[in-house]
Amino acid sequence: MARIVMKFGGTSMAGTERIRRVANIVRRQQEAGHEVAVVVSAMAGETDRLVNFCREANPLFDPAEYDVVVASGEQVTAGLLALTLQALGCKARSWMGWQVPIRTVESHAKARVDAIDSDRLCNAMAAGEIAVLPGFQGLSIDGRVTTMGRGGSDTSAVAVAAAVSADRCDIYTDVDGVYTTDPRIVARARKLKAVTYEEMLELASVGAKVLQTRSVGLAMKEGVRVQVLSSFIDDDAPPADDLPGTLIVSDEEMEKLDMERQHVTGIAHDKNEAKVILTRVPDKPGAVANIFTPLADASINVDMIIQNVGREKGETDVTFTVPQADLARTQALLEDRRESIGFNRIITDSQVAKISVVGVGMKSHAGVAAQMFAALADRGINIQAITTSEIKVSVLIDEDETELAVRILHTAYGLDAVDEAA
Repeated sequence: MARIVMKFGGTSMAGTERIRRVANIVRRQQEAGHEVAVVVSAMAGETDRLVNFCREANPLFDPAEYDVVVASGEQVTAGLLALTLQALGCKARSWMGWQVPIRTVESHAKARVDAIDSDRLCNAMAAGEIAVLPGFQGLSIDGRVTTMGRGGSDTSAVAVAAAVSADRCDIYTDVDGVYTTDPRIVARARKLKAVTYEEMLELASVGAKVLQTRSVGLAMKEGVRVQVLSSFIDDDAPPADDLPGTLIVSDEEMEKLDMERQHVTGIAHDKNEAKVILTRVPDKPGAVANIFTPLADASINVDMIIQNVGREKGETDVTFTVPQADLARTQALLEDRRESIGFNRIITDSQVAKISVVGVGMKSHAGVAAQMFAALADRGINIQAITTSEIKVSVLIDEDETELAVRILHTAYGLDAVDEAA
């Protein structure tokens, strides 16, 4: 018998028929002898609808009241799933974030989990009751409802799994696992049996939409084994224990799995990038700090940064990328500080994409970056910027060449699935 936390996203909870399907998946896990808790998202599109209500009511809304409104989406699905489980003969009840409680810190609309009082949850699960919790919501220090930002239900599920010492946290989505790249772009993409926390963290941060980055970071910190599965399976399909998706585990467990490791695990892409160039910036100490300090103060995340070699006049050009959604705000902040920074022009380009190759194998194998650059050059794809980490190489290219670049690199690194009929 295991203790399992199951999480279902918005598409899995979109309507009573899909909730009934989810209830059957949950029931099978309990019937297999497991202790079960379930974390649910709001129905697909519901959070957007609630956010729009807030904006219509008051464009300068109070974040605390905003949280009260948007947290209601998950409350509805938690109650509906508990009712559906009861109709199937299961012992189940819903728990709101404040009832557990899931205590959070920091600001409204982007709260972080601080602690979870799990004793009552554990007792209920041990007594055979299925605990159904709304994702995304918690309780502030002053007793107000809080939310954890978009995609926060993944983080809720991992936090609950850590708090109840779960053997595994199963994240059910509209895909059946983590693939070597987006299967909609590369038909021969392969589903991975397992990836490390580090690899998943990098893949999530550079565009893979399977899991929220914060949830992966929390899983790595707390040592929570995570499995990504599809909730869109046949009613008579085997339970999750017999039909695994992709496991996200530690380096140590990956070694125990004795799996054949490749240098590169996956290729990710992100079209939500924008490039900013500041020309003729003074080439002197403090100039770069004058650019990036106000952006940091405004919580604008800067990714790639390139400073060109200084010119004879003591000037240089600085290139960097920001999320597309923050481009207008970035321009406005820099224009306001034109005199103190001392640049000549701002040049922007939102028609760019970031392509990343990720793999723990890069730590011990040279030539991964060179292979990437050569493969793109052979097809005439120009690289505008480069950034690296210990297990990742990312390049910025023209947005129109995104799909071509992903296919080229997927083949170049030997990630294409082998045709079994061949």
